[in-house]
Parts: sequence; C-alpha cells; structure tokens
Amino acid sequence: MNIVISGTGLYTPPDSISNDELVTAFNQYVDLYNNQHAEAIAAGDRTALEYSSSEFIVKASGIQSRYVVDKAGVLDPTFMRPRIPERPDEQPSLLAEMAVNAARQALDNAACSAEEIDLVIVACSNLQRAYPAIAIEVQQLLGCAGYGYDMNVACSSATFGIGAAADAIRSGTARRALVVNPEITSAHLDFRDRDCHFIFGDVATALVIEAEQDCRAEQAFRILGTKFETRFSNNIRNNFGFLNNSNPETRDSRDKLFMQNGRKVFKELLPMVTQVIGNHLEQQQLQASDFKRFWLHQANLTMNLFAAKKLLGRDPESHELPIVLDRYANTSSAGSVIAFHLHSADLQSGDRGILSSFGAGYSVGSVLLQKC
Repeated sequence: MNIVISGTGLYTPPDSISNDELVTAFNQYVDLYNNQHAEAIAAGDRTALEYSSSEFIVKASGIQSRYVVDKAGVLDPTFMRPRIPERPDEQPSLLAEMAVNAARQALDNAACSAEEIDLVIVACSNLQRAYPAIAIEVQQLLGCAGYGYDMNVACSSATFGIGAAADAIRSGTARRALVVNPEITSAHLDFRDRDCHFIFGDVATALVIEAEQDCRAEQAFRILGTKFETRFSNNIRNNFGFLNNSNPETRDSRDKLFMQNGRKVFKELLPMVTQVIGNHLEQQQLQASDFKRFWLHQANLTMNLFAAKKLLGRDPESHELPIVLDRYANTSSAGSVIAFHLHSADLQSGDRGILSSFGAGYSVGSVLLQKC
C-alpha cells in the first residue's frame, strides 16, 4: 500500500520580533542586571553580562526574526518571557487552538473533512500539559473520529509522527491520520541568556497522511520510506517536569528551561544525521543526487549547509535547500514541515525530496518523498 502526504497546513502567530528589537530588549536587561549587581561584579563575585547584537545572531545562526505568541512580554526587560494567561477549563488550550488552525488548512489542502480523520497525533517538543492529551482535545475540537495521542521526540517529533501515522494506516488501525506540530518554544527559552536568547520561535504545522488510493488532493507526496534513529545525549535538554515541584530548592534553576552545549551538538549530531540519511538512501538504492529538494530541520544555517554538502558532495543550490529559519527561527519539530509546506508546490510529478529532522535525544528522522 502506498501512503501519501496529501495536505499540509501552517499557522503563524501574528507577532514577529526582529533581531534588532530582541537585541534592544536584551541589552536593556543587561544594563539593569549589571547596575543591580555592580558591587558584586566589582568585587569579582559576579560576572558582568555582555551585550548581544544583530550581527552576532546572524553569524551564529542565520536567524533574522521569529514569530511569538506574545511579543510584549518577551521584549519587556523586566519580564523577558511570553505572557500567557491561564484559560478556564471550558476554553481550548492555546496549544490545541494553534494546532486546529494549522490542521484546518491541511484538511482543506487534502480535500478531506475532519470527520474522515480517525487518528490524530500531536507530535511536538513542548506540550502544554501532561494530560489529557492535546491530541484528544484537537480531535474533539475538529470533530475527528477514532483516537488520538501525543508524542514527543523533541525536534524530530514531526518525522516520527509521520512514520507512526503511515504505519497505522498500513496496519489497518487507521484510514486517515492528522499529524500536528504546535510549538510554543518561546515559553521554554531563557531570553536573558546571550548564547540562546535568539534561537526559537512559535508556530504550528499539520499534515494529512492517507493511502494513495483514497487521496483526493490536487497534489500529494508518496512516502517512499522512513528511517529513525535515537541515541541518548543530554547536550540538548530541558529538565522541567512534574517532579520539579517535589524539590523547591531547585524548582526554578536554569536547567528548567532550554539548555544546549552547541559545540558538542554540532560535533556529535551532524555525523549521525548524515549517516542515518546516507544509510536510508542506500537501503532504498537511491543517491542524494536523485533528490531535488532537502527539507531539513531549521535549527541553524551552518548545520543545514554542512549536512546538505556532506550528502551531495558539493555545495547545495538555494532551490535545493530551502531555508525558513531566517524569518521563523528554530521552531523545533515544525521547522522542516514549514520548509516542505512553503517549498514543494513547484516540484513536478516524479520529483523526489528528503524531509528530515534532528535534535535532542539525539534523534534523527528521515522521510523520503516523491511527488505523485
């Protein structure tokens, strides 16, 4: 049975923050901090914070702006995080609301109704709550049939979700699946940390997965194969969880937000990424040169260029490696799906592309696609 991605959707929050705006707020915070702790800094008991700059951000990441669910809170130097009021139980959660917006677009593009979906997977890095599952809430809000569940493989969640949905359809436990990737990454980022305050943005993406024989979409992409690999590392981590409440002394420590040892990640994860994709291509008796598009995880421009060059044996052309992180920043699991959603319509029937994600875990997902 051939399985296809028949529709994609994208929800973008209305607020965008440029590097200049982010840097202005961060440097104001630096001034407040250094003035507040001037005596301790002079005595050598504290280290003065350094300014950030737009040039530093672009050089380190290639990011120029990002979308967030709340701009005012992030740019307030006395707060430096999104303000997200709690909602009453009778209202949809913010994460589910974002997911539904992306899902409706994906359903429209797939020429499919919500009632025809019988599996909903919310696959993302940052779930708003532990339970009940956001996926079941999305299922209820849309009016989907069947069942739903949440899954978290950090930045690789979307590709792992595609694989799980395809397997469910092949096995007969579902006929059509909706994989949604809502990410409110701004809420787990320390905007007071110069090394990472610029990395993340908020967004939601969605994909409809179904058997090719049931597809009614104007364009669809056949899933030629999937491959996944994980290897434990805590070089990218967030230690926030329900057990934190049991230790008040460390409840608010820095590791309860996004943490990364960037140099180790680059050194250890990229060889794993290119090896997994390379092995996948070999198993399918294909070569990187057989693919016209590489929709890679949108975390860092240098990483994407390195991975594509390693696979192709040459520098990639801009049309081969679409980049969306310049305006969306790192959106965790949604990044490669944004690239796929925005840069796939121009491909012709028979053209192939690689959808790949990689990140904390370490985890790597590779999905080989061919336009129907």
